[in-house]
Formats: sequence, structure tokens, C-alpha cells
Amino acid sequence: MTDDNQPRTDGGTATALPGDSHDDDHLPPRWSLKRWLVTTNHKDVGLLYLATAMFFLVFGGVLALLIRAQMWSPRAPGTGVLSAMAYNQAVSLHGLIMVFWFISPFATGFANYIVPLQIGAEDLAFPRLNALSYWLYLASGILVFASFFLGSSYAGGWTLYAPLNIPAFMPSIGATTTVFAIVVFCASVTVGGVNFITTIHRMRAPGLTMRSLPLFTWSWLLTVWMMLLAFAALLAAVMILLSDRMLGTTYFAATTAGGSVLWTHLFWFFGHPEVYIVFFPALGAMAEIFQTFSGNRIVGRKWFIVSMVLVALQSFIVWMHHMFLTSINLEVKTLFMATTIGISLPFDLMVFALIYTLIKGRIRWDTPMLYAFGALVLFIVGGITGVFLGAVVLDYEFRGTYWVVAHFHYVMVSGATGLVAALFYWFPKMTGKTYDEFLGKLSFAVYFTGFNMLYFPLFLAWGTPRRVFAYRPEYVGWHRLASVGAVILGIAFLLIIYNLGKSIVTGDDAAANPWPYSTTAEWAVASPPPIDNFPGKPSYTSGNLEFLDDSATAAAAADGGTAATDGGHAALEPGHGDDVHVDHASIWPAAIGLFTVVTAIGLSGLQVGSFPAGLEGLFYQGASVLGVLGLIGSTTAMGYENFTAHEGGLGEAWPFEGVENTKMGMWVFLASDVVLFGAFIGAAIFLRVAYGWTHWHPIPHNPIPGLVNTYLLLTSSFTVILALVAAQKRSRKGVVASLGLTFLLGLGFLANKAIEWVVLFSEGTGLDSSVRASTYYLTTGLHMGHVIAGLLITAYLIWRAWNGAYTDGNDETLEYFGLYWHFVDIVWLFLFPLFYIV
Repeated sequence: MTDDNQPRTDGGTATALPGDSHDDDHLPPRWSLKRWLVTTNHKDVGLLYLATAMFFLVFGGVLALLIRAQMWSPRAPGTGVLSAMAYNQAVSLHGLIMVFWFISPFATGFANYIVPLQIGAEDLAFPRLNALSYWLYLASGILVFASFFLGSSYAGGWTLYAPLNIPAFMPSIGATTTVFAIVVFCASVTVGGVNFITTIHRMRAPGLTMRSLPLFTWSWLLTVWMMLLAFAALLAAVMILLSDRMLGTTYFAATTAGGSVLWTHLFWFFGHPEVYIVFFPALGAMAEIFQTFSGNRIVGRKWFIVSMVLVALQSFIVWMHHMFLTSINLEVKTLFMATTIGISLPFDLMVFALIYTLIKGRIRWDTPMLYAFGALVLFIVGGITGVFLGAVVLDYEFRGTYWVVAHFHYVMVSGATGLVAALFYWFPKMTGKTYDEFLGKLSFAVYFTGFNMLYFPLFLAWGTPRRVFAYRPEYVGWHRLASVGAVILGIAFLLIIYNLGKSIVTGDDAAANPWPYSTTAEWAVASPPPIDNFPGKPSYTSGNLEFLDDSATAAAAADGGTAATDGGHAALEPGHGDDVHVDHASIWPAAIGLFTVVTAIGLSGLQVGSFPAGLEGLFYQGASVLGVLGLIGSTTAMGYENFTAHEGGLGEAWPFEGVENTKMGMWVFLASDVVLFGAFIGAAIFLRVAYGWTHWHPIPHNPIPGLVNTYLLLTSSFTVILALVAAQKRSRKGVVASLGLTFLLGLGFLANKAIEWVVLFSEGTGLDSSVRASTYYLTTGLHMGHVIAGLLITAYLIWRAWNGAYTDGNDETLEYFGLYWHFVDIVWLFLFPLFYIV
């Protein structure tokens, strides 16, 4: 059966591809290590994400077992399996790893593999950026792992609450490395989010409208929009934290008025959308599985999508229910209690839609359906128990207890359960092999038993304080039952890994579509799909999925993929006649990931108050220099690299018709940058209010340098426009001259700012002299970083223009740079009055 609002994929010319179509003549074979170092193909990147996330599942799971071993009996400090500090590290890193390095990247792996197939795209819009996103993710995970060997890892709880997160209370280099890891992970999320948003909006097959998108793709689109904005706020928070740890700023110092509450605002503005970021991909996968294994379309599909959109929007206005125990006044708490209750209503609709889908269908209890149904049951328990925490009075009682631990895991791990269902569901498609159904069902029975034995007793032991291994003796029985459940749950994951690993080696070959009643496009091609996904151009214009003759449409395909939409220079793959094949090989994303690790480890040792002496200090300095030079070289090399990528844009692209991929990618990136700067500016305003608005005097005592810089930047925006006009008139000298003026004006801005800072430093106003100085230096310093990045790009554009680029009708690059430069100038128009006048 098919959805009334979704085109069919079981008609037309959709046929399985022959096995030899899986060969790829411009990538090393799959058994070669080089293949996985250089690949940029979305399916390969998806498999890398999945494998790496599974590693971190095991890593975080081992930490969880250590925690449960410590909780077997009430402990006095220094007794038990772990020391007090080791226990704190285990608790902190278990939470961080499972939230950041397992659940979200696990979903990203499925999205990488499945979403382009579902929307009829050959690949993501920016293949090298997709690979870069993975390598930054891996780099961040390596930094977390390395933090244990750099003194000690972070031990202040996964929420990194201030002021425990500053060097005075958490001085180890490893703790700084952990914070660096989160920064790098946020960068990975931003790069990936820009890529997916551009791809889903701009690269759908003809006839595939937004309304008819598969539910998994819908859930992922909303997820990446939430990730883009939420992780930008987290990035601002951890950048400020790094500044406190390395530069001596005092945002979160114990003596700073409002510093601890500021961290809580920034973190939970990210943290609550993160709950839905985790659960939405699982929800989309569950919806696909429910449809397939009930033989019935989702009941109320339109309202299901509307509910997801409402939840995504509302997720950003409920964060303060995590702050009911702070000094926020009762009226504000009541408002956020109402928004918390309000966000549960769309979820109620989605849960009932899933239930009624099953009631109206004929259910087949295969392994994916068992896990999907189990995820729904677990989420219902988590949602109901969460309502308690949404009420201010009850939150006073439950906050800080194991009730929150149990509720949190029923919600978050129910999302992981839904993703396990997705793993079994799409395993045949990704590997071309079938799994062992008996072992799959056995693993579910063990999983569901272990899960509930682990987490439900924690509701009954709710009086246990969170993150503390000492508790009242009457809770011993419940904690021991939970510890046994943890072992059983661990066995279930071992069964899953064994089942799938054995099936890859000895499993039967899977058909292109092993599931009756599946309707999405990934089941219309071979298992696993060929490198270019489809045997022709996918089209839904007839109402069915069809693969049209590629030669008839290649010439009109918006350069047919010959445009260098991923940077670098456009280049055609030789030897394919009229067909254009995407170049899927680039070593530079992996190189950037490697040097990111080296840079972060080096800089971690340079923190304020604990700079290592002797050879150790030389090691950190050398690593910093080597890493920075390597990053500059790798990034430059990637910019010069010949690389082709599909432009897409043949299908319906509402609401971005007529917008090139790169331009849309720039707009999406700037949207995240708005949140980043908004968080920095909001932090400065929040601290000023907490400090006392009338007692807060601007640090730059003279506004004239700021006024001069305002004129310099506004003029530089005008010269960028002149460069674009000169390019349209095909004037090479005009382009070079205008860009040269832009560069000089930007240098003038930096020189003026440097002089201003030198004067302030000479007067004794350093970064650590007061919170007023900290907010001024860091916020304007972030802006200066954007200016410096813009000047580096300008220098590259001048060199290209001198060699004749941009005057042959291809002036889009200047337009995209102009968007960035104008944004930087607009930000300054907010910073100037805030720090110089008000």
C-alpha cells in the first residue's frame, strides 16, 4: 500500500541494477584502506559514520558498566571499583559520548546513506564537505579519547555547569581537550547541516514536492535545521568556556555575577532541542517501518508532518524548564511550564498516529518492527514521566534525583532503540546481505528486558542524588537490579553486533526490495546501490518513480554536475562519453581532520595558570604550530583541487527555486552564524544586566576608533559591490582594483583595532581584568576572526581575478563572498553601539 500524498516507487521503470554496476572506476576498491580515506560518496560516508558511532556506543557502554559497578552498593569516597575522580570522569564522559558521539552521529550515518536515495539525488550537494563533516566528527572523538591520557578527562558532569568548568575547579589539560572536542564536533554539525539542508531543498527529483517527501527525510530535514541553530548556541558557549580556560576571560568565574546562570541559559538553549534532535530521526525511521510492516500508510500523514514542524519550532522556547531551581521569577517559570506542556501536544498526535497506523494494518513482527514498536512503548513511558518535570512544584522535588536519570534515558535511549530498528531495516540495503531473523528477535527480547530492568528501577530509587555514588541503604535492591539490567542490555548489543557482523560475512544475498509494502525510492535500486545510485535520471512527474534516459537530460542539468559546486575548479571525468560522473576522491578532508586533532591537543596545553614547563611545554607549542600550518596547507590544497559535484536543481525546489547550491549553502551557514553572534551579544547583555546596567561602563573609553572602523567596513562593503559590477562589465582591472581596496580597508580595520587593544593593554585593561573587559575583547575578537577569514578569501580572489577569473560571466563566487562580507559588516553595526556608546 502507498501513501495518498506520496508518489509510488513500485511502478514505472524502477528496476534492480546488475551486480557489476557497483564497480567504481575512480575510487579504490572497498577492501582498500585508501578507499575510506579519500571517499566522498554519501553512502561510504554514511557507513563510516555508522561504524564510528558503534565504536563510541561500546566506549560509552563500558563507562556505563563501570558506573553501575560502582553503584552496586553505597560507597564512601575512595572505595569501590573507581576512585571519586574516576567515577566523576566516567559519569561525565558517558553522558557526553552517548549524546554527542553516539546517538546523533548514528542517525547522521543513516541520513547520509538513505536521504539522497529517497529524494532521487546522486549525492549530497557538497561531497567534500560531507567527508569533512565526518573527519571532523572522528577528530572530535579522538580528542575525547585522548583526554583521558592528558592528566584527566572532564569530570564536572556532562552538562559542564559553571563555575565547575573553569580551571580553578577543573584544571587538567584533558578537561580542556574535552571542551575542544565539543568545539570540533559543533563545527562538524554545522558543515553537515549546511550540506543536508541545501541537498534536500535543492536536489530533489522532478515531481517530488516537499509535501510528498518520505517521512524519514522530513524528520531529518527538521533535525538538521534544529542542529544548525542549536549547535551554534552550544558552539558559542564552549568557545566562551575555552576563552575562560585558555585566555583568562571571566565569563563563568565564581565571582562573576550571573556567570553560572548564563552558562545554563546557553547550554539548555541547545540542550532541549537536542532531545528532539536525537529522537526525530528515530521517529522518521519508525514511521517508515510502521508503514512497511503494517502494510498501511501513516494515519493523518499531513498532520504528522505538521506536528513535527511544530515540535521543531517549539523546541527553542522550552529550555528554561531545566532552570526551575534557579532565581528566575515565578511568572517566567509559569510561562515555560506552559510551553513545556504545549510541546507535548503535537507529540501526542504523532504517537496516536503511529498507534492507529498499526490498528488499521496487518502487522508483521519482523525484527525492525519489534524494535520500532519497543521504541514507541519506551518513549511513551519517558514522555509521561517527563510531564512531572514540566510542573514547577514537582520539579522542585524531582530535579537532581534519579527520577531525572530514568526519565532522560527512557526518552533518549528510546531514540537509540528506534535507530536500532532502522539498522535492521536498512541493513539489507546497505550491505546486500540479510541478517539472521532468529538472532534479531532474540536480541530484541534481551534488549527490552535489560532496558527496563536497568532504567525502571531508577524511578523507584528516585531519592538517589544524581552523579553521586553514595545513597541511602533502602535503595540498594533497586540499584543492584539496575546493574544486572545493565549487563543484560550490554549482552543485547553484543548480540546485535554479532548478528550483523556474521551476516555481512555469511548472510544470504538481499533482494533490491526485501520488504513487501515498502514505498520509498531506496528500495527501487540494487542492494547495495551503485556508486551513482540510479540507472537514469529519477523522476516522479508521472506519479510513479521512473528512471529516464540520462543522455536526454544531461545537457540541461544545470551544468549536469560539471559546475564546481563544492569548491575548487570544475573538471570533467574523461572516458564516459556524454555521461558526467562525480569525482568521489579527495584526501584533504581526512588531512584537515588529522591536523585538527594535532592543533587541538597542542592548544589544550596552553591554558592559563597551568602551562607545562620543559619538554612537555615544547611538545604542546610544537603541536600547535604544526597543526595550524597543516590546517592552512590542507585547506589551501582542497581549495585548489579539481573536483566535480552534481548541481541538481532539476526538480521542485520550493522555496529556493533559482538559487544555486553554493548560494543557498552560504545563506544557511550565515543563519548559523547569526545564532553564534546572537549568543555572544546576548551573553554580553545578560552579564551587563546581572552586573548592573548603570554601573557598567564601556571598556573603550573613546568611541572614535570604533566610529572610524564603522566607516572603514561600510566602505569595504561598497567596494565589494564595485568588484561585482566590474566583473559583470568584464573588467579585470576593475575587479582587481575593487577587491584590492576591500583588502586595504579590511587591513585598516584590523590595524585600527590592534592599536586600540594595545592602548587598552598598556593601561592595564587585559582580558582578565574584569567581566566588562572579557565581553568586549572576546565578542569583538570573534568579529575580528571573521574579518581575518574574509581577508584571506579576498587575497585568494584577487589572485584568481589577476589571472582572469570572474570576468567570463562566472561571477557567482564574488556574489557569494559579498554575502559573507556584508554579514560581517552588519554584525559590526550591532557591536559598535553596544560596546562603544550604550
